[in-house]
Amino acid sequence: MAKDKIMYVCENCGQESAKWIGKCPACGQWNTYKEIKVADTQKKVAATSAAASAGRQLRENKVLRLKDISAHDDPRIDMHDSELNRVLGGGLVPGSIVLLGGEPGIGKSTLTLQTMLALTDKRVLYVSGEESAHQLKMRAERLAVSGLPADDNFLLLCENSLEAIFEHIKEVQPELLVVDSIQTISTEDVESSAGSIAQVRECASALLRFAKTSGVPVILIGHITKEGTLAGPKILEHIVDTVIQFEGDQHYMYRILRSIKNRFGSTSELGIYEMQQTGLRQVSNPSELLLTDNHDGLSGVAISSAIEGVRPFLVETQALVSSAAYGTPQRSATGFDQRRLNMLLAVLEKRVGFKLMQKDVFLNIAGGLRVTDMAMDLSVIAAVLSSNVDTPIEEGWCMAGEVGLSGEVRPVARIEQRISEAEKLGFQHIIIPKYNLSGLNRKKFKIELVPVRKVEEALRALFG
Repeated sequence: MAKDKIMYVCENCGQESAKWIGKCPACGQWNTYKEIKVADTQKKVAATSAAASAGRQLRENKVLRLKDISAHDDPRIDMHDSELNRVLGGGLVPGSIVLLGGEPGIGKSTLTLQTMLALTDKRVLYVSGEESAHQLKMRAERLAVSGLPADDNFLLLCENSLEAIFEHIKEVQPELLVVDSIQTISTEDVESSAGSIAQVRECASALLRFAKTSGVPVILIGHITKEGTLAGPKILEHIVDTVIQFEGDQHYMYRILRSIKNRFGSTSELGIYEMQQTGLRQVSNPSELLLTDNHDGLSGVAISSAIEGVRPFLVETQALVSSAAYGTPQRSATGFDQRRLNMLLAVLEKRVGFKLMQKDVFLNIAGGLRVTDMAMDLSVIAAVLSSNVDTPIEEGWCMAGEVGLSGEVRPVARIEQRISEAEKLGFQHIIIPKYNLSGLNRKKFKIELVPVRKVEEALRALFG
């Protein structure tokens, strides 16, 4: 009997090694190498041969010249969800494998189930390794307010064995496969328990071979570790075509669908949902929901025109500045990069002359969102200064601009979209970088444009 081959894999980045190493040479993390048993070579060859024979019905693999290959976009599958279609790059590509990750209870299964129920024109096989058929039926009845679809295109399977799943796939011939979740599926080729590095890796590779050889798209749902990364080795993200992160705070009603990796579209897109009793509702105009109407007369509130992907929206920045009660001043940011907040506070001290060294500064992006747009810098500085002097910003003002270390206001991208969004929501003034005025047709906007070159000019326009 042949001895099982032992291999060590870094659970952080997926780097392989023939022996155990204390520090990973690829990612630099300590004590991340885990021992796995490699599947029998004969079983792997048999599985690969079976996948190849199935794929031979679609295409024969051979060497091709680049000029002989026709460049055309594959017809995408409409998911009947504009937010999900946007994040996927226009729809689901046939033969692709998508990984949907998120924290427990954030709504991954809810989003996937309600999307699959809307796909009445596709035969969908939903494989659940976590919930029973009775639980899924109750959830489906809660999500389908207008009633469950009358056709038989939605098929449900509660199974944890990968071999049994493929037997059912061969029997029902689905047009779309959903696996909830990949950490609960196990194969007989690996002796370790479900959810281990070896199991996740082998199961994902087998599903990848199935998707590429059959042309059936596969959606995998993945868990999140306590560090906030997708459970399993990093190689899982390398295997799949698209990685989508479902983010949000369980104490807020908003959820964000963000693309981390996408071989068929942009990674800068995001979709916004609102969690309701009957499921997730698409938010087509997030600006109206993210702005509160009762901040008039309150200090520490500034409105910024931000862009995530190609989508502009106005977001409310809240700041609180108070004297440090315990000697060491605190710096806290929710929904904003803490290191960038420290940099902006240093710019206020050095370039503008406001002493915040002995002050606690708390920053919050309203609505539970996390915004990475650099154009938020001006609103952060304005909100901090407004709270520090306890003077509210007049109603009707919003801003967009990146702040440099020397106190200059740097230009931002897609300024026309930001201005149009502010004008659409009834704002009368918008502060923009002066460098963005070149090539901008000011006559097409009714909103007043206030160009600034330095932070001092922006603060003077807001506070006089």
